[in-house]
Amino acid sequence: MNAETLIILLYVLVLASFVGFELIAKVPPTLHTPLMSGSNAISGITIVGAIVAAGPAGLPVSKILGIAALFLATLNVVGGYAVTDRMLRMFKKKK
Repeated sequence: MNAETLIILLYVLVLASFVGFELIAKVPPTLHTPLMSGSNAISGITIVGAIVAAGPAGLPVSKILGIAALFLATLNVVGGYAVTDRMLRMFKKKK
């Protein structure tokens, strides 16, 4: 990977981080739970990509990064479902 490609990728990462932060900051609380479910589905796709990246073919660096991505995406999915479940329990009627 040359320096120009690395700079472009870093630029996209920083830009996506700022746009994502601004979008999430403006989400009203009533839409939070449906958006969490959607982000969990996207993280599920990330898990599949991480499994492919950590597969048998490729460089050792890609295996390490794939395993790290797999761990972080799994953590994100589990945490997202835990938060969604907790929020949904807040809306249930008490017996």
